[in-house]
Amino acid sequence: MNTKQLDRIRTGKGFIAALDQSGGSTPKALLQYGIDDTRYANEDEMYELVHEMRTRIIKSSAFDSRYILGAILFENTMDRSIDGQLTADYLWEKKGIVPFLKIDKGLADIEDGVQLMKPNPGLNDLLKRATERGIFGTKMRSVIHEANPAGIKKVVQQQFDTAKQIIEMGLIPIIEPEVDITSSDKAESEKLLKAELIEHLSALGQDAQVMLKLSIPSEDNFYSDLMKEPHVVRIVALSGGYPQAEANDRLSRNHGLIASFSRALAEGLSASQSNDEFDALLSKSIQDIYEASIK
Repeated sequence: MNTKQLDRIRTGKGFIAALDQSGGSTPKALLQYGIDDTRYANEDEMYELVHEMRTRIIKSSAFDSRYILGAILFENTMDRSIDGQLTADYLWEKKGIVPFLKIDKGLADIEDGVQLMKPNPGLNDLLKRATERGIFGTKMRSVIHEANPAGIKKVVQQQFDTAKQIIEMGLIPIIEPEVDITSSDKAESEKLLKAELIEHLSALGQDAQVMLKLSIPSEDNFYSDLMKEPHVVRIVALSGGYPQAEANDRLSRNHGLIASFSRALAEGLSASQSNDEFDALLSKSIQDIYEASIK
């Protein structure tokens, strides 16, 4: 465990950039960036293009550790290099930004109002590679669509079972049980989720440490008590499909909650922009998300 990185994530001012679009969401991320599927013939070419996009973001002067504490990468990005350095090493050594890795293999079909993570039999090997490649922590996503107690219990159980495996490898897991922002009973789902999180956190070993990545709650400051839980390093928020301005507004009303935005961070960026235009827009987005995160 890198104590300097841990201290930065625990106490630093700023937010975490989510650059972890995977196989299923990469075409959407590229389309948002102005690259449609006629520009690539296969998966390898698609990943090459998305790595160019992420490299452009990471190397931008706007992507600065004064505002950004960490960045979440996709496995394919972890295995690639920027200017001859593995991406995680470049992030930490050149930028002072802590590298995380998305480790789930996507979502299962909806059952009991939720989507669990798909089975991940190769997880231990991936975690070993992650530690060898300078990764500090991991992220894994499930989705809650309705306030179904049985489903929410299964989501949290699966998240914590996997988190224990990650902790044993010396990494910090980001537990992400997203509550769908379009859910008609979102607030009720959040109450059920919070109760399950409290129960599982209290059962962790004394030295175990986790992070939580949660949807911005319907009730402002709803997760304030969880921030004081001794096992919780930090709570970050996903944008969940809100436009950047709305996500920032909602986030700013939740003291101590910091952003971990993906779509909202990349909003408006385009492959056709000049470097000056790209850097100016990214800089404004980063400043606005930073300001919302430190309130």
